[in-house]
Amino acid sequence: MATFRSTRFRGRRWRETLSFYLFVGPWILGFVVLGLFPLVLGFLTSFTNYNGFNLGHLVFVGLLNYAHAFTSIEISHALGRTVIFTVVNVPLGIVIGVLLAVILNQAIPARGVFRTLFYLPTVIPIVATVWIWELFLDANYGLVNAVISMVAPNILIKWLVDYPTWVLIALTLWTSVGSGMIIFLAGLQGVPNELKEAAKIDGAGTWQVFQSVTLPLLTPVIFFELILGIIGSLQVLVAPLLLAGATLSSIPPPQNYFYLVEVYEQVFAHQNFGYGTALLWLLFVVIIVFSMLVFRSARYWVYYEVDQEGAR
Repeated sequence: MATFRSTRFRGRRWRETLSFYLFVGPWILGFVVLGLFPLVLGFLTSFTNYNGFNLGHLVFVGLLNYAHAFTSIEISHALGRTVIFTVVNVPLGIVIGVLLAVILNQAIPARGVFRTLFYLPTVIPIVATVWIWELFLDANYGLVNAVISMVAPNILIKWLVDYPTWVLIALTLWTSVGSGMIIFLAGLQGVPNELKEAAKIDGAGTWQVFQSVTLPLLTPVIFFELILGIIGSLQVLVAPLLLAGATLSSIPPPQNYFYLVEVYEQVFAHQNFGYGTALLWLLFVVIIVFSMLVFRSARYWVYYEVDQEGAR
């Protein structure tokens, strides 16, 4: 009898295990084929001279591609411009997102309409977004210059030529602030009203309540947005390419020649796949370093209602 129960139990466990792997099998297959395999292949490619057509003459070059990246003037310029863009774009996005969230968290008329309008640019395709901005900022027929000409008729500003980085920052904020606003709104909904009321009873004003109660409780959300903003800004590519011309083959001006633009040029224009994948792995390291610095700094400014394990 005990042997029969043991056999029946093993049969049921085997069926449960088989059902589990049948359910997760498609995901595992997709991860291996579309994720892990390309990742490993790209890493190995970065140590070769592969250009897409020389499989018969593939040569292992070791760290030559990485050494070339460290000595390249183009890479230094592109990485520097990318870091500058990130340092300016990310804090502005967080500040504007928090400001909009605080305003739209109040009991104001048509609050839902304003939330929708601010979020709407985030769902517009990037190609349509750039096209809209080019129409607004056209030097001869753009709406912005038309408004300026009403005040100063002799001024004609070439926005896309003279101020390409600021145009890109404005475009990026326009397309990303809405999603940040929604996340900050969710964070504000989690701030207990009892704490605000207690601070007001103690004599705190509106700004003091925000500074001492709301903002500290919002720091985990700010931390989350900071990480996402850094990762996204370091990988900016399509917007500067499209702002430079009608096609993805257009070269951005030096002010908007970012790191991934150089990678794009090396891979698709010059077919330097080995060198291009090496640049991508270096970017991965840069993102990891920036993320680790933010995580290390979080203990000094991110407030959690529940103490985090290992925090000092």
